[in-house]
Order: sequence, then structure tokens, then C-alpha cells
Amino acid sequence: MMDPVQTEKDNERVKARLEKLLNRLPGLVYRCRIEEGFQLTLEYASSGSENLLGIPAEDMVEKRWNTIERMTVPADLKGMRSTICDSIVAHEPYQVMYRLLLPGGRVKWVWDQGEAIYDDDGTPLYLEGLMMDVSEQKFQELALQDENRQLKLSVEHADCLGSIVGKSEAMHKVYSLILKAAETDTNVIIYGETGCGKDIVARAIHNYSGRKGAYVPVNCGAIPENLLESEFFGFTRGAFTGANAAKEGFVAAAHNGTLFLDEIGELPITLQVKFLRVLETKAYTPLGSNAQKSSSFRLVAATNRDLATLVREKKTRADFYYRINVLAITIPPLRERKEDIPLLVKAWCERNGIDLSLPHKVRLAMAHYDWPGNVRELHNFLDRYATFGQSVADFLGKTETFSPPIEDGLTLAEATQQLEQGMILKTLEKCRWHRGRTAMALGLNLRTLQRKMKSLDLNGRGGD
Repeated sequence: MMDPVQTEKDNERVKARLEKLLNRLPGLVYRCRIEEGFQLTLEYASSGSENLLGIPAEDMVEKRWNTIERMTVPADLKGMRSTICDSIVAHEPYQVMYRLLLPGGRVKWVWDQGEAIYDDDGTPLYLEGLMMDVSEQKFQELALQDENRQLKLSVEHADCLGSIVGKSEAMHKVYSLILKAAETDTNVIIYGETGCGKDIVARAIHNYSGRKGAYVPVNCGAIPENLLESEFFGFTRGAFTGANAAKEGFVAAAHNGTLFLDEIGELPITLQVKFLRVLETKAYTPLGSNAQKSSSFRLVAATNRDLATLVREKKTRADFYYRINVLAITIPPLRERKEDIPLLVKAWCERNGIDLSLPHKVRLAMAHYDWPGNVRELHNFLDRYATFGQSVADFLGKTETFSPPIEDGLTLAEATQQLEQGMILKTLEKCRWHRGRTAMALGLNLRTLQRKMKSLDLNGRGGD
């Protein structure tokens, strides 16, 4: 038979050890009694209250009134109370972030999480929780949001966004979507042809998001299918022949960062099923292990294929497609933004420290060429031209076929402007100055045509 005195002593020792542990936690552990009308009376506060609030735990408990609510910034109080009360009614844990106004006027952001304790009838009796200071992270987040707002204002007429170059209307739309994506953790899918810069856009989303983890790029089409699972989720020692040591996968490497999956249309159905579960739960199991791990990564995917078509062809799961196709960014091919070519050439020259002089015939050929390999092909051409000169100009086609009466010594921008003016004027005359038909014939939208006509001083010419 148990000795009641010894049992009491054991209970006191456990209570003392628990108290010691709670007081060492880097935050405030609290226990409140829930009164009628969900009024809260503080019954216990750990010693972390002095570091967090500047008030000793003994003072908080002695006064009995809810010190936290009295210190909460009024604008946050209603939302904080509503979140906690709704969670009590639903018998669910709560998590809420709000501001406290400390003595001396200092503001702190706190992360408050806990849950209610109920009697056998389901009546809430106590509220127990942990409150931590998250001011540094929150102020960094707010500073980043302000920086992104300033960026949004500045990119409207900008020539670039970070290392992404272009001032065309289509690229300004891309810039806006990048900054929008950076403000959230929403899954992003980037569409674009090969060589148009999907990796640069993905990296920009990561950089502007302020995520502390790594940017982990993965080319889904470059990994053999039999290695995909181990590469993504990692493996334990002895998981398969040759696994002499454990290795973490891409998902683990992207913890608190961004996982960029290029050519996601090449991901086989079998891995789509497993990866869909990871997207939903952020939990995964390394190959050869029974222990689940978690990774708080942000997904950005890219493809040059039509995923909706792949869904119809049963090559991509519909649920996987809808999970990744939340915020879509389409990068225009270079042939649809040829006005950006001078800027891209200038950026290439600055990056390589080369003052490249392009004859006007080459510039005109560049303006006429469709660039099926997009910006990557342009960079490759400039690399070769810088090395071999005029002898590689035929790469763009026969440049002598592009020989309208344009003076020598023009810059690429000037030559392009003169060529655009001639083409637009000729097409306007052919279409009897009907701007809608002209825009269609030139492969432009009406707004772009009107902007070009205004900049080229063509609005006052011809008919209506």
C-alpha cells in the first residue's frame, strides 16, 4: 500500500521540477481561470513574464486581473479575444499574434498559443498557454512588406527588377506578379518557353520573400525516375545497396526556404502522389525510415508545357495540378518583347565588362529574328559574336535581306525604333488605318500599338 506522506512528497518534487522547467522557457507560461462570459483571471505566470512584459510573475498573479488584455494594443484586442473565444467554443487549440504596449511606450509583437481545459461535461475551466516575443521577426516582415510596396511603386517604369531585364508592358506585369508572390507563401507556377528565364524569376520570388532558408533548384527532367524519391525525400544508411551513409533530400534542404521545381511536367505520376501529400502536410518520410520529418518550404514550380493538357492526357494528376497552379506567372517569349533587346544587350555588356559594337545590319537582323531560344539564345549569340565577330551574324539569317535605308552609326535602340516606325506605318496603311486590324497583323494588343504610335509620333498621321 502506498504511503500517503511519501506520495505527497513525490508530487511536490514533480511540481517543483515542473515549475523549474517552466521558468526556464524563453517566454511566458500562463494559466487563467475561465469565468462566466469568458472572463479570464490569471492564476499562474512563469518568471518569463519579467523578460517579456517587464512585470514580475508575482505581481501579475497577485493583482489577479488580466494584465495581458490591459496591455494589448486596442486595435488588436477584439481580434485576439475573438480567436481565443472561438477556439474555446470549438474545443480546439488557438494560435494568435498581436501587439502589446509595454511600460515606457515600447511595442512588442507576441505569439500566443494554448488551449482550454474542460470538465467532464465539456465546460471550459482553465486556459493554459505559452506566449513568446516575436518582435524581431515581425518587424523584419513589416520592413520587407514596406520594401515591396516601394518596389511596386518603382517598377512601373523600371528597366529591370533585380537581375531581370526588360521595360516592356509584358515584363512590368511579370514584375508585379513577382512582388505579389513574394508577399505570400502561396504555391507559384511559372510558365514560359525554354530559355526565357524561369529560374531567374523563381529566384527573385525567393529573394524578395525574405525567407531565411536556402533556394533549392531542382530540374525534374534531369533525374532518373528510379532516383527521384530518394533525391526528394532523402534516405537512411542501408536504405538500399550503396547507401553507406544517410543523406537529406531536396525537401529537407529547402526548410524555411524555397523549393524550385523546374520542368515539373516531367514528374511521374507515382511521385506526384507522394509529393502532393508533402505539399498538404509539409511532412515526409526518408527512404528506409519509419520516422516522419517536416520541412517548412515554399514551392515554386516551372514548366514549358501546358499542364492542363497533361491533365487531360492523364500524364498529370488533376489534384496535383490544382495544388501547384495557385498563382501563375507567364514569362513572355523574347519575340513578343523585342523592345527589350537593347536593354538585354546592354545588361550583357555590363555583366561581362565588354563594350560590344554591333553594326546596324546585325542590329536589324536581331530585331527581325524570332529568337526561338529566347534570352538564353540571345546571350549565346552575344558570347559568340564577342569572340568571332561578324562571321557568326549569319546565325540570325542573312542580314543583307534586312537593309532598309538606315544610316550607319545608329544605336540598336535607334535602329529598332526606325524599323518599328516603318513597319507600323506600312501596316497601318495596308489596314487603312484601322488600329484593331493593324494590332492583330503585327501580333500586338491594341494598347501596346497605341503606346508605340504615340511614342513614334504616328497618331497625327493618316485617317481614323
